[in-house]
Amino acid sequence: MVTVKERYVPLLLTLVVIITDQFLKGMVVANLQIAQPVPVIGDVVRLTYVQNSAIAFSIGRSIPEEVRRVLLLILPLAVISIISIYYLTTNDLSLLRRYLIAAIIGGGIGNYIDRIVRPDGVVDFVDVKFYGILGFDRWPTFNLADSVVVVAGILLIASSLLRPYREQDPFLADSNEESS
Repeated sequence: MVTVKERYVPLLLTLVVIITDQFLKGMVVANLQIAQPVPVIGDVVRLTYVQNSAIAFSIGRSIPEEVRRVLLLILPLAVISIISIYYLTTNDLSLLRRYLIAAIIGGGIGNYIDRIVRPDGVVDFVDVKFYGILGFDRWPTFNLADSVVVVAGILLIASSLLRPYREQDPFLADSNEESS
C-alpha cells in the first residue's frame, strides 16, 4: 500500500517544474528579442526566443489555426488528466516512477499554461547545434518543460528495463511488491 507521503511528496516536483519553467519563460519574454540568438556556449548552445503555436518540432503548424488551437487545448489537458488520475489512483508505481511521472505532469502543465496565457504559443528558448545529425543543423528550439518531459519519459522507460533489480532496491520496487 502506498503511504500518503509516497503518493503526494513527489508532486512537489511537479510544482518545482511548473514554477521554474514559467519563471524561465518569463525571463526570456522580458529580456530577449524574438528570433535573435544570444550565444551561451559559442554557436553550440544559444538562447533564442521563439513562439511555438504547434506541438513538438512544430508538428501541426499546417492545421488551420482555429482547429489547432482547440486541439492543443483539449488533447494536452486530456493526457495530463489521464496521467494524473493514474498517478493518484494506482498503487503499482515505485517511488522512482512516482517522481518521474510527477516531473512529466509538471512539464505538461508548464507548456499547457503557455497555451492558455500566451496566444502566440509556447515559449521555447534553448537552441542547440546538432551538426547535421538526423538532417538537423540545429535541434528544434525547446524549453525546460520539454526537456523534463523527454528526460523523465526516457528514464521511465528505462526503469521498466530494471525489473530484475526491483527487489534489491526499495526506490525501484513497486509499492505493492514491498508488502509482499
